[in-house]
Amino acid sequence: MLRTSLFLISLLLSSVFCLENINEELEEYLSIKSLRDGRVTSSFSFTTLLRDAIPRDPRTLAFDDDTSQHYTLFPLSLGQILRQYAITELHLTLNAGKWNYDTWGYPDEPDVGVGAELRAWMAGDSISSIDERWQGVRNALAGLFCASLGSLDEQRTTSPRLSFPPEGALPDWGLPHELRHASHASEHVCTENLTPFLKLLPCKSLSGLATLLNPHRIFDADWHGIGLHVLWRPEGVEVRLNVQLVFDPLRISAQGKQDWSFHSLFDRKVEKACPVASSTRVSVELPNSGVYRVYPEPQEIRDGKAYYNLKNNNEAWNIGTMWPTDFEYPLSSPDPALVPFSVTRNLLGPTQDRGQLSIVLTNNQQDTLQLLYLETMPWIVQFYLHTIRVHSDNVPRDDLISNISYVLPVPHARPATFESVLTLPGRSTLTFSMDVAKAFLRYTEHPPDAQRGWDLPPAIFTPLNQSLNGSMSLGSRVYTPSLLVDLATPDFSMPYNVIIFTCSVMAFIFGSVFNVLTRKFIVVRVRPDPPRNQSVSRTEKRLEDTDSDTSNELNTSKSGVH
Repeated sequence: MLRTSLFLISLLLSSVFCLENINEELEEYLSIKSLRDGRVTSSFSFTTLLRDAIPRDPRTLAFDDDTSQHYTLFPLSLGQILRQYAITELHLTLNAGKWNYDTWGYPDEPDVGVGAELRAWMAGDSISSIDERWQGVRNALAGLFCASLGSLDEQRTTSPRLSFPPEGALPDWGLPHELRHASHASEHVCTENLTPFLKLLPCKSLSGLATLLNPHRIFDADWHGIGLHVLWRPEGVEVRLNVQLVFDPLRISAQGKQDWSFHSLFDRKVEKACPVASSTRVSVELPNSGVYRVYPEPQEIRDGKAYYNLKNNNEAWNIGTMWPTDFEYPLSSPDPALVPFSVTRNLLGPTQDRGQLSIVLTNNQQDTLQLLYLETMPWIVQFYLHTIRVHSDNVPRDDLISNISYVLPVPHARPATFESVLTLPGRSTLTFSMDVAKAFLRYTEHPPDAQRGWDLPPAIFTPLNQSLNGSMSLGSRVYTPSLLVDLATPDFSMPYNVIIFTCSVMAFIFGSVFNVLTRKFIVVRVRPDPPRNQSVSRTEKRLEDTDSDTSNELNTSKSGVH
C-alpha cells in the first residue's frame, strides 16, 4: 500500500514537472461590438501555439518515419491530419448568412463567404502529389467536422494566383508551394459541426469562454460561422479556432431593447476560466454616442475598448451593456458605408441557356481605388470573355480593367477561374458585365431539388493598397452573396409516367391472357330465325322451345363432367 502511494505521488510530481516544461500555450479572447443598426457582433478566438514546431517536410512522406505526436493543448486529431498530409497552412470556414459590409463594417475574421470554404498551402515536387494530399486532407477534415467537405472535389478546386497569399511563413525546403482552394455555397454550418469543433479545445465547453457557445443561441443568430486556421510562424505552429456571431438583441430581448449581456445573448455566464489557458480576455467596444453603461466596471479602458481579464477570477461573469433610453430603428441610414466600396452582383437573363453576369461597384471615397477581383465558377457556367464591358458612370471605360487571368473550365473536371484588377475612380460607380452560357446536364447530374437551381460561390474583392515604397499589399477581403443559377431541367415526371403506362398495359395484357386461359367456352347452337310470314305467337313459341333445348344440353354437359 505504501509503495503504491509513493508511486502515485511520484507519478503526479512527474506529470506536474512535465506540464511546466510543455512548450504549448493557449489563449482565449472574446471581442464584442455593438453595431449601428442595433445588432451585436461577437467574435471568439481560441489560439494554441506549439512552440518551436515546424510543418512536416513532404519529402519524408515516402519514408513514413514521422515522429510520434504527443500533445497536451494542441488538438491531437488535427495534428495527425496536418502531419499525415504535410500541410503548411490551412484555412477552413463554415458560415451561414449574409454579411452586411455597409452597416456592419469589416468582420474580425475576413473569411465570411456563405457555405464552406477550404484552402491549403502545400509544398511538393509534383502536381499529382499535391492533388493526392489535397484529396486526403479534404476527406480527413470531412470526417473530423462531420461536414460534406468530400464534395470539394476537382470540379470545385481552383488555384488563384493573387487573391489568397499565405498568411504565415512558408518553410524553405527547396520545393515550390502550391495553393488549393475550394468552396461550396450550399454547405452550411449546423450543430453536428459545432460538436466536434468544441472537442478540439482543451477545456471543451466545460469552462472558459467556450461555455458561452450555446448551440440553441448560436444557430438562432442572424449570422453565424466557425473557422479553423493553421499557420506557421517563427515562434511555431499556430492553430486558431474562431466562432463569429451577429445577434439582434431587439428580437431576443423580452423588453424589446438593445441592451445585451452574456445571459441575454447566450443564456449562459462564464462560471470559471479554463485552467490550462494562459489568458482569458474579453473586450467590449464602447459606443461612439448615446447614454450607455457597461457592467461590471471594466478593469481597463484603452483605444475605445473596455477590457476584462477573467483568468484569475472565480466569480461568474455576466458582462453587458445597457442604454437607459429606449432604442428605435432608424427609418433610413444617413450614415455613410463603413467600407470604402460597395458591391452588388447579379446573374441576369430570362432563358435557361444563356445569361449575363453583372457587377456594380460603388467607390465611397474620394481617392481612386484598385480592387483585385476573383470569380470562381463551376463548369456549368462558362464565360464569354469577348463580351466583357466596363462602364464608369454610364461611360464606356475599358481601360479600368487590367491584368486579366483566366483558366478555362473543363466539363466534369475543373471550374473556371477569372482574376483581374478593377480601377474605381473616386466617388464613381463602375459596372462590369459579361455574357455567360449555361450548360446542359444529364438528368443523373441534377441535385434532388433541381427546380430550385444551383448555388454559385461568392465573388471576392480585395483592395490593393500601395505603400510608401511603391509595393502593393492586399487589404481585407469582401465576399459577395452567393448566386442561384437556373439551368434547363428535364421532365423528371416522365419516368413515372412511363412506369404507370407500362404497368397499365401489362395489367391489361395479363388480365386478358388470364381470362382466356381460365375461362371455359361452350358452343351454343341457335336455330335459324323464323320466316317473316309466320305469326308473332308462333315465333315466340319457337324461341321458347329453343331456350328449353339449350338448357337441356347444358345440364347434360355438366352431368358428363361430373
